[in-house]
Amino acid sequence: MGGDKELEAIRRRKFEQVQQEQAQVQAGSVAEEQRRQEIEDVKKNLLRQILTSEARERLNTICMAKPELAEKLENQLIALAQTGRIKGMITDEQFKRILQQIIPKKREISIRRI
Repeated sequence: MGGDKELEAIRRRKFEQVQQEQAQVQAGSVAEEQRRQEIEDVKKNLLRQILTSEARERLNTICMAKPELAEKLENQLIALAQTGRIKGMITDEQFKRILQQIIPKKREISIRRI
């Protein structure tokens, strides 16, 4: 009977240890999510400072259609701003020119029947 109590105590300790480990993992993921959200907020603030409202709307549209491209654009714009290569705010026309430089030219393929 004494063995049963010891076994129960071991099980209880193991259960408590697993619960503590799960709580630590959850706290770590919450902290990581908060850090990710803070970075996203900083990015949005920087973009708000360097893009006009029309250019931001265009970026949001791109974000919905092609999130990878939007991420690349955001990072490049922030890098340009941080290095001082952007003077003033980027208008929609300037943003279009930047897009043309980033997006590779598509080849036009035509099929002719003989």
